[in-house]
Amino acid sequence: MGLLGSLHLALLGLGLVLASAAETPVNSSVGLLEFSLGKFRHFVLNRPFPEEAVLRHIASNVTFIIFQVHSQYQNITVSFYKNPPPDASGTGVDKGLVSILRPEQSICTWYLETSDADDVWSVAIPLSYSEKDPIPGACNLEFDLDVDPNIYLEYNLYETVIKFAPANLGHARGTDPLPCDLGTGLDSRWRLRYDIYQYFLPENNLTEEVLLGHMQKMSMVSQIEASGFKVATLKSSDKTIVYFSSVPGQGVIYNVIVRDPILNTSTAYVPAHTYACRFNTTLDNCSSLGRLSTKVFFTIFAILGLFICFFGHRFWKTELFFIGFIFVGFFFYILITRLTLLQYDDRLILTAVVGSLGGILLVMVWWIFGLILICMLCVGLVLGFLISSVAFFTPLGDLKIFHDDAVFWVAFSCMAISIPVVFIGCLRILNILACGITGSYSVVLAIDSYFYTSLSYITLNVLKRAVNTDFNKAYTSVPFQTNDFVILAIWGMLAVSGITLQIRRERGRPFFPPHPYKMWKRERERRVTNILDPSYHVRPLRERLYNRLTQVKQFFQGEEAAGERTPLLL
Repeated sequence: MGLLGSLHLALLGLGLVLASAAETPVNSSVGLLEFSLGKFRHFVLNRPFPEEAVLRHIASNVTFIIFQVHSQYQNITVSFYKNPPPDASGTGVDKGLVSILRPEQSICTWYLETSDADDVWSVAIPLSYSEKDPIPGACNLEFDLDVDPNIYLEYNLYETVIKFAPANLGHARGTDPLPCDLGTGLDSRWRLRYDIYQYFLPENNLTEEVLLGHMQKMSMVSQIEASGFKVATLKSSDKTIVYFSSVPGQGVIYNVIVRDPILNTSTAYVPAHTYACRFNTTLDNCSSLGRLSTKVFFTIFAILGLFICFFGHRFWKTELFFIGFIFVGFFFYILITRLTLLQYDDRLILTAVVGSLGGILLVMVWWIFGLILICMLCVGLVLGFLISSVAFFTPLGDLKIFHDDAVFWVAFSCMAISIPVVFIGCLRILNILACGITGSYSVVLAIDSYFYTSLSYITLNVLKRAVNTDFNKAYTSVPFQTNDFVILAIWGMLAVSGITLQIRRERGRPFFPPHPYKMWKRERERRVTNILDPSYHVRPLRERLYNRLTQVKQFFQGEEAAGERTPLLL
């Protein structure tokens, strides 16, 4: 009995040990993330602890699932396996995988990890699709994944480029997909269409919470259609690459919806975002984009422009310097940017120097020759340039016909030239309009050097197109939000106030001042011939300078010793 009791106790202890061992994996599953279809989940990734994402209870009518994960600027790796091969994982800030479901499969698993030393705030979501929905990236021949639903994004100072792999038609579970390039008929992938969408984040906001919150508006088809702005539609025969104008410091989310026009179904790719700047660098960091040289340049430029806005017509030579500075400085900046490899600060300094010489040259042309038509042609062209830039800043500039450089520059030039032609009979009105509109716009550029505003891209888009040969492919849409409306109102009030003030003040006065050189020459002749004019007796300049120097010397000489002084009697 004692032996049986001892054996019973031993078996009971062994059972407890085995039960404890069986429960250990369940209790230690700290890195397990449970997901539900169509629901976002926020979580934090760190390097020592990778996460396992699990989706359970998948319905039988679901054919494939797109699992996507997003962070602001720290890379995340999402894969099908713990130690994945290159064609079974993706690394980036916006990455996703397509899981093609097998018959009777009801569970999907993915693995998430990061190599970043800091915690990575992330958001992820699994989205389900049926056999009639097109499969994004299923005809991939360029990127690593076999089925790649991701949008690959590159940017520089001028343009942002997105690329994606073509999609294929959907298929049922357990069946083979249709060949990608077997035919081009309506029963193949060539019937698919791709809608490109763009979504702007709130201006001057670089927080993770805002990005991850708004990313939810660009992940599902219905939300993309409701929140995003459709930029273009591509056919299957077009290259799956789209260009946009870069807006440094402004958050933008891009996505693509592939549509099957026959089955009336659609699927969204994995959205991608950019700020056209970096968060983890010291130079040109997203939080400190404004250069000191830019702020100094445009602050001085705005002070001069504000003076021109209200007093330009009265101070005619100052206005000519302002116009000449713009005219010569603009073309010179384009020239040195295209022909040299100078740094930005060096180019800006050279532009300021050469632009000042251009302003002095235009003043000298007026002072010596008095050619009012030549001067007003420059004034009219500067105003025409600004008005033409405003016209192409609207959706007119994104029309496909204007992606051709020849068409764009001919249309732009004709619009700019038409302004001085239209006002050829009322030059004073043209000059006052140019002073008010151009001078007040310089204030907008100065504001942009401190706080972002889309209105600066009125002229910046034209400058980018002149400098970069590939910019003609880019869509130039920019956000227009609350602060832009405020700055637009400031620009409008300054322009209207300046124009009104100058028109009222110049009423009854001569249209333009007389020719300076003729006035100087006539005055000199009058002084020579009229001996009764006090200015006739003015001593020569050399003698006057000598007397001034003598007075300065006497000022610094010491006083003579005190004593009796006897005047000489002549």
